[in-house]
Amino acid sequence: MPFTAEEFRDLVRILEAQPEWRAELRRLVLTDELLALPEQMAALRVRSEQQFQELVEAQRRTDGQVAALTERVATLADAQQRLEGQMAALTERVTTLAEEQRRTEGQIATLVQAIQTLTDDVGELKGRNLEADYRTKGHAYFSRLVRRPHVLTSDELTTLVEDARDKGVLLSFDAQEIYDADVVARGRHLEDGTEVYLLVEVSWGVGRQDIERAVQRAALLARLGTPVIPVVAGKRIPPTVARLAHKHQVWQLTNGRAVPPEAPSVPS
Repeated sequence: MPFTAEEFRDLVRILEAQPEWRAELRRLVLTDELLALPEQMAALRVRSEQQFQELVEAQRRTDGQVAALTERVATLADAQQRLEGQMAALTERVTTLAEEQRRTEGQIATLVQAIQTLTDDVGELKGRNLEADYRTKGHAYFSRLVRRPHVLTSDELTTLVEDARDKGVLLSFDAQEIYDADVVARGRHLEDGTEVYLLVEVSWGVGRQDIERAVQRAALLARLGTPVIPVVAGKRIPPTVARLAHKHQVWQLTNGRAVPPEAPSVPS
């Protein structure tokens, strides 16, 4: 028999009056899955709220970390700015120091040059004074090499050299070399009494060039026919120069001491 509308309304009124019947009807009409759905939705709501709270907490922590990181970055940026300022100041200071260093080096170079010039001037002055001493006291110095030593005056030397030029024995260049000699003296050989000349190169500190000039100029003067003894004189003669003098048969005069070429070579 078909279920009428009036009967359906009666059923609704009965169910409204009997709650326990509604539950039984739901159990019969709905599946277990549908019946469990409200409970599942409630559990899902709880989990959703819990996850939401966790997300909120995570976001709060992230915001704190971001804030701390932002503060750290700001601190680093400030430190970087200060460092750049310090580097700029340091660069400027280094540039200033480099410029001061260049000026100091220039001043030192100028001072070194001045000292070298002064040293050369003093050395030249000492050499000239020593040369003058050998000229005025030649008899005392050269008596160790020859008898009756006599330092030639400029007039005597000029006469000697110009006579040789007139005879064609010396060229102009050769004559000038003899004129440039520091001291020319004559005397008698200590052993046989024959006449000899002394050609003397005088320096405060005797060097290799003094040896070479003495040998060269003595050879030129010897063209006049009289034997010539090359001599170097000074306050100091280094061992290497002394050995060179021995090799070239050059006499050495230092502080009143005469060293003949035949003397043993000076050790290094």
